[in-house]
Parts: sequence; C-alpha cells; structure tokens
Amino acid sequence: MNTELSELLLSIYKRLRQHFGHRNWWPGETPFEVIIGAILTQNTAWTNVEKAIGNLKADEALTPERILSLPIERLAELIRSSGYYNQKALRLKIICQYIIDRCDGDLSMLSDVSTDVLREELLAIKGIGPETADSILLYALDRTVFVVDAYTKRALIRIGLINDGAKYEDIQRLFVDNLENDRELFNDYHAQFVALGKYYCKSKPDCVGCPLEDICTYSRSDTLV
Repeated sequence: MNTELSELLLSIYKRLRQHFGHRNWWPGETPFEVIIGAILTQNTAWTNVEKAIGNLKADEALTPERILSLPIERLAELIRSSGYYNQKALRLKIICQYIIDRCDGDLSMLSDVSTDVLREELLAIKGIGPETADSILLYALDRTVFVVDAYTKRALIRIGLINDGAKYEDIQRLFVDNLENDRELFNDYHAQFVALGKYYCKSKPDCVGCPLEDICTYSRSDTLV
C-alpha cells in the first residue's frame, strides 16, 4: 500500500461524502432486481432503467422464472425505455438461465462460492463485462469489489491520477491496493463518483463548487479532457 496515495484516495472520498452525503446505492428491493438493473443500465441513464423495472414489476415479471417464460418480444417491449431493448432482453434471459442453473433461482445459495469464481462465471456470460460483473458482485451479492465506471475514469483522469489509456483492471487496483478491504467503503465510494459525474464532472465539466476543485489538475488548466 502506498501511504501517500492511500491518504489522497481517502481524502477524495471524505470530500465527496461530505458534499453529497451517503448515497445508499444501488437502488433495488431485492438482489435479483439489482442484477436486472445492472444489465439494463448499460449505455443508458438510470431514469430509463427505473421505467423498465417499473414495467417488469407491473407485469409481475421480476423473477428469473417469469422472465424466462415471457416471449422475448414481450420482454423487449417491457424494457424498451432502457434502450437496446432487443439485445438486453436476450441478455436478461441468459442471466436468468444462469441463475436458475447455478442456484435454482436462490441467490443466497451462492454465499459459499468464492468471489473470483463467481466473477469468472459472470464474465463468461454474453453481454457482461467487468463493470456489470463487479456491480452484480458488489451490490447484489455483497462481495468486496471496487466498481469502475465511466464517471470514475473521467474524474481520475481530470484529477491527474491516471491517464486516458488506463485499463479497467489498472484503475480497480488503484483502489484495491491502496484502501482497506471494506465493502461498505467500496460501495459508497463508487456511488460518490456517480454523483460527481452527474453534477460536476460531466462530459463538459462544471468545476465551480466541485468538492475536488482545488486538487483537480483539470480545474486548474485550460486543457479539455
């Protein structure tokens, strides 16, 4: 662990937490709902996902068995608001089949399976990449992993901690190697970056009032990242 880097990362988190408060993320009434949300949120805003999940609930279709029994055209229509709905409908059926085959639909049965094994299995599922797999592990299955998303990468580039070519695993190790192995910390830290990206560190940044403004390389330069 790099002490100086560890202190900086903790300082960033404390600043964000003080500014935004605890984020209580990821929204979802059940672990299965969180998994569905992790698939649906790919390449779209969360507000669109909420509409899709609302449709699934209204149709009493928020169980693995029900999703698998739905005609794919009907499933696609229910999740249309999330975008790429035909593709995502297929992905939902695939993840639901995995859940049925792996644990007979009972996610609690996975508690004794190692995180590394589960991550490998999730990554082997078509349409699930590292961010989605880690979101499922952290938020649905309560595993201690750090999720890296576009908001996180953008902020770290602008702060000056990584370069544009940094890979997912490299960014993830930045946190895992320099912070305590704390699931609650990893959970809320990721959520803080989501809030930062939503309100300040946008594609076109709004640095005024940002809690990281004074330590951010971007905010002190004229270079657009």
